[in-house]
Parts: sequence; C-alpha cells; structure tokens
Amino acid sequence: MVKPFIPQLVYFEPGALEYPLGKELKEKFEKMDIEIRYTTSHNQVRNLPGDNHFQKYRIAKSTLVVGVRKTLKFDTSKPSAEYAIPFATGCMGHCHYCYLQTTMGSKPYIRTYVNVEEILEAADKYIAERAPEMTRFEAACTSDIVGVDHLTHTLKRAIEHFGESEHGKLRFVTKFHHVDHLLDAKHNGRTRFRFSINADYVIKNFEPGTSPLDKRLEAAGKVARAGYPLGFIVAPIYIHEGWEEGYRKMFEHLNQHLSQEAKEDLTFEFIQHRFTKPAKRVIEKNYPMTKLELNEEERRYKWGKYGIGKYIYQKDEEQELKDRLYSYMEEFFPKAQLEYFT
Repeated sequence: MVKPFIPQLVYFEPGALEYPLGKELKEKFEKMDIEIRYTTSHNQVRNLPGDNHFQKYRIAKSTLVVGVRKTLKFDTSKPSAEYAIPFATGCMGHCHYCYLQTTMGSKPYIRTYVNVEEILEAADKYIAERAPEMTRFEAACTSDIVGVDHLTHTLKRAIEHFGESEHGKLRFVTKFHHVDHLLDAKHNGRTRFRFSINADYVIKNFEPGTSPLDKRLEAAGKVARAGYPLGFIVAPIYIHEGWEEGYRKMFEHLNQHLSQEAKEDLTFEFIQHRFTKPAKRVIEKNYPMTKLELNEEERRYKWGKYGIGKYIYQKDEEQELKDRLYSYMEEFFPKAQLEYFT
C-alpha cells in the first residue's frame, strides 16, 4: 500500500520563508521531526547523502526542496493544454520509463514552490491575453503534483482559483490515490482531474512507488462523485506478453469503478512507449535491473520537434496498439473522447 509521501530530508531556500506557505511548511516539518537544511537555490542542492549513485538517487527521490519559482514565463505545454503551470518539479515515483529522468538529470529531488499567488497572477495574465478564447494550464508537466499536495495544498488553491476564472481551465494527471483533501475544493467543473492508468504488467514491473491500479480507480470514482470532469491517460502503451488481454482488463476494471454519470464526459489520451538514446543511458544507470525493453533495432526512429529523435514502435505495431485500444474505449465508454494518440 503506497502511503502519502513524507520526505526524509527537506531543504529550504531562504526566500521561501518570506511566504506564508514557506513558514507553514517549516513548522509542519519541524513538528514531524524531519531533518531541515538550507540551500541558496532550489537549483543548487548539493552534498545529498549517499555513498554511490544508486544511494544518492534514491535519497534525492525522498528529498523535498521548498523554493520560490522565479521564472514566471510558462512553457507551452504538451498536446493537452496551452501552457504548463509550475507548482512543483520532480516526483517521488520510480517509473522506469519516465521522461523526467532525463529532463531532471542531476536534480531528481522534488521541488515545491511557495509563491503560489504570484504563479496564479502570471496565469491570469496569460488568460487575459488570449481571452475570450479558453486557456488551459497543465499542472503535471514536470511533476506528479497530487503526490506532494497533501503537504502543500497548492493544487487545491489553484483548483479554487481556476474555479472562479471565466476563460481559464486547469488540468493535471496523477498516479497517486491521495485525493481526499481535493474532493471538497470549489472547482466549478473547470479542472479536469486525470489519472494515468496501465495494464497490471506495466504498473507492477515499471511503476514502483506509485499507487496500484485499483487504488487509482477507486480515487477516480471519488473524484467523479465530487463532480470533477475526469480523464485518463493510458501511458506508456507497452507491448508485452498478453498485452491485448492486459489492456482489456484495465478497461473492464475502469468501467466497474465509474458511475454512469461519470462516463458522460470522459477524455482519453493514448501514448505509446518511446525512449531516446540519452533516456536509455539514464534508465539503465538508475534502474540497472529493469525489464524495460529498450532495443533500438526493434523500433523506428522518429524525429522530434526539438531535434531530439525518439524510438517508437514500428508502423504495424503502432497501428495495432491504436486499433486495439480504441476498440476497447468504444466498447466500454462509447461517449468518451480520444484527445490524441501519439
């Protein structure tokens, strides 16, 4: 059973203590008797304990850094939204395939930012620029924000902020089931709450440190009952022995957990497994025993937008994955919308 994340070690940027949330978190961690250290910047945390890379990496993943987000220029987001909104960076999960492993590089620790009102003000400016068009913000591009929110309640604050917005919407995705504190947030239907789900084989072998599928689905049921629009990301879609049956079972379980009402407005996003050469090196270093299939010869190379190519499945395999998953979605959730397959 995955318990809510509690850091083993916490660093504070001195500037973070000038914000109410920074002070509140410091008091909270002192009461919990967690070791507190200080760092000049959330980007410069050095001397983490550990005798070798393996130990240092695992300690980093249980270290929380409380800082101030100085850059309030938001990145344009993935296909799911116009902008990424930065409340946190890093994740306590240990998903072998995760792209954060390469983007985080030498900083796998978790960062949370306490200047929440400044971040929300910046979001409002982006919304005003595009109004009356809708502007969607993705809060989980560089983190699993739900995984840390039971400590910070930043996400809850953001949900309520967007609940009052006329032209702004929020969305995020999680692999954790610790959602109870978010159920009474005044979201006004303006936040789409998404869960990342997968076949049991993928979760068991490649997603240690995250909630099991049944817990995620149970949480999705609660979220739907709290009136949130709901979505599911099936990622990475991974070919393994019995994958057809594995993904079918996943859809069956999902169907059992959702009320008829929740099925009226569902979105799905399908992302096939992919990796880059740098990612492969990092994955093999961080998870030397992984069973993850990373054989370039069996994949096709697809050039990326930013000049970094990735290895994805062959055309016929990709088509089979797409057809199979789409047919399951149609069978169990005929009213759902597929936002993209990539």
